[in-house]
Amino acid sequence: MLIDSNAYIGQWPFRQLNYNTCDTLLGRMNEFGVDLSVISNLNGVFYKNTQSANKELYEEINSDRRFRDRFIPFAVINPIYNGWKHDLETSIDDFGMKGIRLYPKYHRYELTNPACIEAVKMARDRGLPVAFSLRMVDSRPSSWLDIKDEWALRDILPIVNEVPDAKYLILNVANSTQLGEEERKLFRKTNLVMDTSGRNIVNLGRLLETLGTDKFAFGTHSPILDYLTGLLRIESLKDSEANEITKGLLRSDNIKSILGI
Repeated sequence: MLIDSNAYIGQWPFRQLNYNTCDTLLGRMNEFGVDLSVISNLNGVFYKNTQSANKELYEEINSDRRFRDRFIPFAVINPIYNGWKHDLETSIDDFGMKGIRLYPKYHRYELTNPACIEAVKMARDRGLPVAFSLRMVDSRPSSWLDIKDEWALRDILPIVNEVPDAKYLILNVANSTQLGEEERKLFRKTNLVMDTSGRNIVNLGRLLETLGTDKFAFGTHSPILDYLTGLLRIESLKDSEANEITKGLLRSDNIKSILGI
């Protein structure tokens, strides 16, 4: 089984995207043998009211039975926007969202903001994971209007320290993966996975050794990144780096555990 832990529909305001609808993404999944995809709506990164994007995603998924069977929706929540708690509850209870995605850089708050901590705790209390993207797009060729400040892996630690018993998806790990000994211990004992789409998941075999085979899952960051690199990083692992059991964890088992499916 193959599950993409990091995909989107929707638009990015600074570049043209392909395969960014449920229909075209599903075609991509069928072409490359992906069974399920965790998706959210890119529009929620930029809409003032993120709930409009969540409703768009809900309506698109429910427009076709094929989509309901193949997509696992996550809601984009902005915890400093009025009514965000109602948005979170509606997204989960009425729209059937299976997790939430937070974008502190784009929505302009710190990870230690009390509202951010509360949102993570609300998801935790419902047994749902919280996803953070360390980078959305490469800042070098991006529009001058886009975010330039990118996160390294250790930059996510403040929220993990605040809510260590939550479930996390850490996505598009494009910058430094260096961690101190205590930081590695925190990562290893936290219920989290990192997807394989990020630029700095280049030495996956070594990362499996240092952080654990349960800490990684196939992800594409599609349609912003290409659809193959995240999978190639798994399939190109040498036998000495990962046996078939470990590759099974990366292809689907680790993300299934986080999602509770």
